[in-house]
Amino acid sequence: MRRIVPVLILLAVLPAPARSAGDPSRDVLWAALKTCVLAKTVANRTFPCLDVDLGDADRPGTAVLRAPGEPTHVVVMPTQSVAGLEATVLRGARGAAYWRAALAARRFVSDPLKGRVPVAEVGLAVNSARGRSQDQLHIHLDCMKPRVLASLKAHAQAIRGSWAPFPVALAGDRYLAMRVPAAEAARFNPFAALARLPGRRDLRETSFAAVATAAGDPEPGFYVLAYRAPRASAEDLMDHACAAAR
Repeated sequence: MRRIVPVLILLAVLPAPARSAGDPSRDVLWAALKTCVLAKTVANRTFPCLDVDLGDADRPGTAVLRAPGEPTHVVVMPTQSVAGLEATVLRGARGAAYWRAALAARRFVSDPLKGRVPVAEVGLAVNSARGRSQDQLHIHLDCMKPRVLASLKAHAQAIRGSWAPFPVALAGDRYLAMRVPAAEAARFNPFAALARLPGRRDLRETSFAAVATAAGDPEPGFYVLAYRAPRASAEDLMDHACAAAR
């Protein structure tokens, strides 16, 4: 999360955990999250979040927070402490649960747009360790850049069931891509899939995005995209101004 930090500082009413004692600014999102959890636990309210699910024995808790000043940009977070996509715990059942929670939260982007952007065009993105400003896992949800969607549609036949280079650059970066069939989406775990990327296995320098397959694609489901760089940020595939809704 990059742009919303200054405003979130106003929400950080609980002390940050000791894990980022060297740089408290990287725990602002965590503090805001704990405020949401406290409000839900004590008063059954979610402010400043849009939604809080405390979870149960079979389902980890999640929260949804809107980026101040960006009406279509929301993030989905675990209510438990998870630093980022490199966390090994995400390769198990919890990772798949957070993926499902993010898919369900796409309505918080599409609903305010009153049908101008369908849920299927709302993307997900998680940045790398140095490409993010916060050390609490947060899955970005927002409109995708129209050029990105157009490229995915034009080269959809090149996206198969395992990682392979995407034929053209997306927002200036070279991605690997894979396809997740609709029938497998509910049990898919993108964090586990990232651990199977070809080449070096440095998840701290890995970022990924996902969006539903284009209309008319003969194999409905999701496109998942990933790339590695010291400050990898798949969030760059998103349009936080959501020009497609204008």
